[in-house]
Amino acid sequence: MKIIYEKILNFPKLILIFFSFLILVSFFFAKDFKLDASAETLLLDNDPDLNYLRKINKRYGSEEFFIITYTPKAKINKNNLQHFQKLVGEINLMPWVSKTISIINAPLLQSSNEPLLERVKNLNYITNKNINFDRAINELKNSPVYKDLIISSDGKTFGIVVYLKDNKKYLNLTEKKAKILNSKNINTDDLNQININLEIQKAIQSKNISKYNKEIKNTIKSYTKFADIRLSGIPMIADDMIGFIKKDILIFGVCVFLFIVITLRYIFKDIKWVIFPLLSCFVSISIMTGILGFLSWKVTVISSNFTALMLILTMSMNIHYLVRYMQMNEGDLSAAGVNNLIKKTSGIMFYPIFYAVLTTICAFVSLVFSEIKPVIDFGWMMTLGLIISLITTFLLLPSLIIIFKPTIPSSIKDVESKLLNKLNQITFFPVLVFCSVISIIFFSFYGLSKLKVENSFINYFDNDTEIYKGMKHIDEKLGGTTPLEIILKFKKSSNQNDESFLGENNEGDNFLGENKENSFLGTADQNEDTSKYWFSTNKVNKIIDIHKYLENRPEIGKVLSFYSILQIAEQLNNNKKLGSLEMGVLYDKLPENIKNQIIKPYISIDNNEARISMRIKDSLKDLRRKELLENINKDLSEKFALEQNDYQIAGVLVIFNNLLQSLFKSQIKSLGFVMIGIFLMFWFLFRSLKLSFIGIIPNLIAAFFILGFIGFLNIPLDMMTITIAAITIGIAVDNSIHYIYRYKKEFSICNDKNKAVDICHQTVGKAILSTSVTIIFGFSILILSNFIPTIYFGLFTGLAMLTALILVLTLLPILLKIFIHN
Repeated sequence: MKIIYEKILNFPKLILIFFSFLILVSFFFAKDFKLDASAETLLLDNDPDLNYLRKINKRYGSEEFFIITYTPKAKINKNNLQHFQKLVGEINLMPWVSKTISIINAPLLQSSNEPLLERVKNLNYITNKNINFDRAINELKNSPVYKDLIISSDGKTFGIVVYLKDNKKYLNLTEKKAKILNSKNINTDDLNQININLEIQKAIQSKNISKYNKEIKNTIKSYTKFADIRLSGIPMIADDMIGFIKKDILIFGVCVFLFIVITLRYIFKDIKWVIFPLLSCFVSISIMTGILGFLSWKVTVISSNFTALMLILTMSMNIHYLVRYMQMNEGDLSAAGVNNLIKKTSGIMFYPIFYAVLTTICAFVSLVFSEIKPVIDFGWMMTLGLIISLITTFLLLPSLIIIFKPTIPSSIKDVESKLLNKLNQITFFPVLVFCSVISIIFFSFYGLSKLKVENSFINYFDNDTEIYKGMKHIDEKLGGTTPLEIILKFKKSSNQNDESFLGENNEGDNFLGENKENSFLGTADQNEDTSKYWFSTNKVNKIIDIHKYLENRPEIGKVLSFYSILQIAEQLNNNKKLGSLEMGVLYDKLPENIKNQIIKPYISIDNNEARISMRIKDSLKDLRRKELLENINKDLSEKFALEQNDYQIAGVLVIFNNLLQSLFKSQIKSLGFVMIGIFLMFWFLFRSLKLSFIGIIPNLIAAFFILGFIGFLNIPLDMMTITIAAITIGIAVDNSIHYIYRYKKEFSICNDKNKAVDICHQTVGKAILSTSVTIIFGFSILILSNFIPTIYFGLFTGLAMLTALILVLTLLPILLKIFIHN
């Protein structure tokens, strides 16, 4: 391999032509480079809770929706309601809108004294001329159904729920895919074809959502002079996040590039030494972008910082290579001299850089243990990107040096670093260093004990973003943001008489008896219908009890169920409770359109089950979603005596909790994989168990320190910060490899531990310091993101790298002095 490599380096111009060709090909495929911020990218493949959620969404007619909050600037009355009515009208005319729900089309049932069925047949709305506006507002803001759904409890904020027409092709494909994955014999050809068709439909849907988002925002703009308007909903969040990703990729790339230019100019002085590594980075990222386009790998919110990471890590390799080349240069800039020196530098630096890359790959490969596709893809992206960076470092960079033969700056070879000298002096006080390290370890364990995993979606966004403002407003004014469902499954009775039925109300006026003129339903047909027997006392009471329990939980906002409808009916029945047969006949007599709107979303007689829908107040400071789900499960079992198969909790909250818990478990497991993998690489490289342990200790301490620090600050781990430990170890261990590799060589020459450490600090130490500073500030640039997990990821990874840098230049030399004798 060495012979082949050296022969290849004899043709530097051909190497440049080859990389130029690769860049052109990459530019061609880069047109297929895609971003994806849809909720599907953060879901577990074949998650049974996800499949169940899709099934009940289909059963109960749930659709995707936008939510608009409308807070009038002037006191609302019937005259200025026209602006709100006009906005709702414009939205309803949009061809992609399935329906809207707002105070404009919310039926008023307390506006007359007619029997209920007559009121249902002749529905009144707030816009009707004969309706008292204040009375209508009062009815809606106190309605068990509409309060905190389309009108705030104070009547000052209105909501518009805008439902999107279903993409039936996409839904059918997801259903077919679920069936194939759940079958015993999976047909891979059918599955692959479905996946291809799904990607096509997802691309179509993504374009459509972007179009809908722009249309609805443009429509809203013209009404902001009349009201404070906020837009939210999963479609809007997904589309806006694509904008965030594009912005992050651009800002991260530009800022990291500028910082690296400044750093290289400071280190190397000569402009050629600045341009060469930058070209190497540019080529690596260009090729990787082309590969992503060619393979149809989509960049998600998880992998949006891959360009910045590649830039940082490629630059790290380049700096180590260049510093070593400059330190070995004796001033011979002839073609033969430069060529020989390049080959010598490559020979010396290949193993430390190669193993440094392998350890970093080991960290990113650990991400593939996750069941979350974008996390797995991110792991493979960075693995492939690091291999490309390794190739450009040892082919493109040497070729540029051979062709242009730049002069060597004296700052690298002759000038000592004062900072490195001070760090070297610290190594003469091992007791102080050990005490500091022990303190860090105790602090880390304390912080780890306070560490928690949480997925507060609203807190993923900066306070100034429209996503945060919209979600916060809905959370505070319209009953919460994150959906959660409880499906109650009732046991089938062999005889309808097995369950109790109440046919009379509390006052003794029989619903079907003689006192028909006082019945709030009016005259009823008494034809037999089996549906009426579904509304047994046991079932209805169970729905009511669980509904009330959920409403009393502080974490839960709006709760909707059959009990919400029942409350309205009882209010209209002079606050008299309805008997079971009355409920059955009422259900039978209601017009089908009303039944579809207010009953069927919460009752499935065919499936013998009831649905209770609620929204979680996601912005509550002390909300613990995993604990909430566990407490609800426990109470349903203990307080309501439900067996496990009597109910199922579903919804977005469950899906994202599954995602985070799965990621946490996989990262805990993969951390062990990373440690074992890196230890084996150390052993293979240095053939020493002692060196393997010594090399990994500083980085392990740095990783656990940063996790402890996160726990100490009471910041929950999320889908990005949870990966910090493994990635930190994988990147930071590079410095240990370079330092130990150089220490072994210098110690074998001088046989003096202190002198070997001194030489290492002023040679490889400069490269370690330069690359670490580049990495630390590179990660710190992530604070410019609008996505809070990305900000935390950048800050804490940068801090971990700083900790690892200090430990590698203080603790590592001390351990080498104490334990390594040959």
